[in-house]
Amino acid sequence: MKVQRRHLCLAAAGAALLPMLSACSTAARQLEAAPGVTYWSGRMSVQVLDSPPQSTSGSFELSGSPASGELVLLNPLGNIVARVQWSPGQASAQQGTQTRQASSLDELTQSLLGTSLPIAALFDWLQGKPTAAAGWQADLEAHSEGKILARRIDPRPEASLRIVLDAR
Repeated sequence: MKVQRRHLCLAAAGAALLPMLSACSTAARQLEAAPGVTYWSGRMSVQVLDSPPQSTSGSFELSGSPASGELVLLNPLGNIVARVQWSPGQASAQQGTQTRQASSLDELTQSLLGTSLPIAALFDWLQGKPTAAAGWQADLEAHSEGKILARRIDPRPEASLRIVLDAR
């Protein structure tokens, strides 16, 4: 009887602590966007069909605009793998203690991912706008479900970008 009561007390304490523990683990990943600043989070995968093929995937947090913003890439445990920031005429990526600088976001994403990403179009695609991007074809049919697929067919090598947004 004493053992049963102890198990019930432990179960009740665990149930009471669970929401607090889960709040602690997700609080670091939730960013509050300032008024007028867009913010998205979810999972992203970039594949470049080069020789050898390159693939990058993980969670992401994107805020800002095509002109100035930040992209945070996270591993499955929620740790920051890279923090990419850009503004007119400059872009940087911090990976641990190393920082890479570039004169443009296109140049930086090319060196990081093996392909440059169409950032201006990407911000529109995230809003469900079918904006054209040179060499890219975006499939927004599943946008209402938070899914975006884009393929770059020109220039070679081909590349694909898959995004699954977190539910809001």
